Amino acid sequence: MNMTKTNYIAAVYLRLSNDDGTEAESNSIKSQRDIIHNYISQHEDLVYGEEYIDDGFSGVTIEHRPELKRLLADMKRGKFSAVICKDMSRLSRNYLDAGNLLENVFQEYGIRFIAIGDNYDSLYVTSADDLIVPMRSLFNAQYSKDISRKVKASFTAMQKKGDFTGAFCSYGYIKDARDKHKLLVDSEAATVVRRVFELYNSGQGKISIASILNNEGIPCPSEYKKLKGLNYRNAKRLNYTSYWTYSTVNAILNNEMYIGNMVLNKSERKKVRGRATKLPKDKWIVVKGTHEPIIDEATWNITQELLKKRTRQMKFSNDNAGLFSGFIKCGDCKRAMAKISNRGEISYVCGSYKRYSTKICSRHGIKEALLEKLVLDKLNEQIAKMDKIVVKEKSIRSTNVDLQGYQIRLDKLYFLKKSIYEDYKAGDLSKEDYLAYKSDYEREESMIKSQMNALNQSISEAGEKNEWIEHLKQFKEIKKLDRVTLACILDSIEVYEKPDKLSIDIRFKYSA
Repeated sequence: MNMTKTNYIAAVYLRLSNDDGTEAESNSIKSQRDIIHNYISQHEDLVYGEEYIDDGFSGVTIEHRPELKRLLADMKRGKFSAVICKDMSRLSRNYLDAGNLLENVFQEYGIRFIAIGDNYDSLYVTSADDLIVPMRSLFNAQYSKDISRKVKASFTAMQKKGDFTGAFCSYGYIKDARDKHKLLVDSEAATVVRRVFELYNSGQGKISIASILNNEGIPCPSEYKKLKGLNYRNAKRLNYTSYWTYSTVNAILNNEMYIGNMVLNKSERKKVRGRATKLPKDKWIVVKGTHEPIIDEATWNITQELLKKRTRQMKFSNDNAGLFSGFIKCGDCKRAMAKISNRGEISYVCGSYKRYSTKICSRHGIKEALLEKLVLDKLNEQIAKMDKIVVKEKSIRSTNVDLQGYQIRLDKLYFLKKSIYEDYKAGDLSKEDYLAYKSDYEREESMIKSQMNALNQSISEAGEKNEWIEHLKQFKEIKKLDRVTLACILDSIEVYEKPDKLSIDIRFKYSA
């Protein structure tokens, strides 16, 4: 009786990802291929078939692995009769997926499965394997979770140090070729970033800025990165979006990276290769002074003040904000005043009136030129009182001296507490005396810290005036207002309408 030996054409599956941690070298694609080649050469019934390689894909799920999907499709077409891997973890680290493939899918299509490192061959499966295989798959799943936690902890530690860990850095920066975790200024893009801030602070709206840059043919950030040879794709945008938009400009104006601070951990993925979800700001990791700033802090602070103002812009062709847009509101209904233009003359009227007429509120109309004169007059009154502000600055310096004295006393208390503890341990001080001294020192320490907190608070409040003071010190008299000056000094303007006249309440952030 003649017996024909069965030859199995083996689909060779190779996979590597960051899940493999410190074992990445031994689990490299070349290493896996060599092991499988050697194994097949020693087994006459196996023929090396087509390779399926998922390089850079996690073993936790099979859903997002294109080559494994192709392997399964080819299996259904009968292209091979065996599947061979270095070990079971290459096929899947998820014990449910691994179990389904081995016990259902492969059996249904008559596929022989071999995991070399696990000494498993489904052609010679035993009852012991029925227990060992699920246990090994469970172990692989737990191992993957453990490695994932370690990788995440390592990334978090790097981020807290201020190391850059992203794939692509913010527009305006490039990775340092000597250290990919450090950032350098990209002078070409940085020039555009500075211009975006300058345009916005001068009164241009975000849509207007986008139009200006598009009309000048300046590539938007995503297009710029592609032109520089980066394989960049913004998942939040359509693939073909290659122009400046409101969102792009807004993102630049709100990006703290531009003042030299590293901002990381803004989003997270709950599942492997799943959709990233935004994290609240208190979860972000921000490390100050990690790289060269593109925007100075004074410009940044002015921009943030202007961004806070809820500007209600008219749909003019240049999309400019009015001088007082975002600062002025109706004193009676508290709605923002709307900018209107009549033959080139700009005025502001109550937003409720503009939308609903007199059913909600009255007009409260005031011309921008008149409002600018009123604000200028009041502001110049403040400039005339600068001497009083200088005296307050001297008071701040005196407060700093007091803080230094308190810190010296705190340092002395620390050594006193250490000294009485050592005396107590040496038997030179009774427990009762030690506790009494300790209580006195801690009471004084608590009082000093409370006083220091109060002084620091007063310095903080006074320090907020510095930018305003420094801005005003440049002038003996301000003759023309701009939005940068308003962002520094103006808090709000409220317009009240009485039967016979308007009443204007102008509030500065600080006053002399």
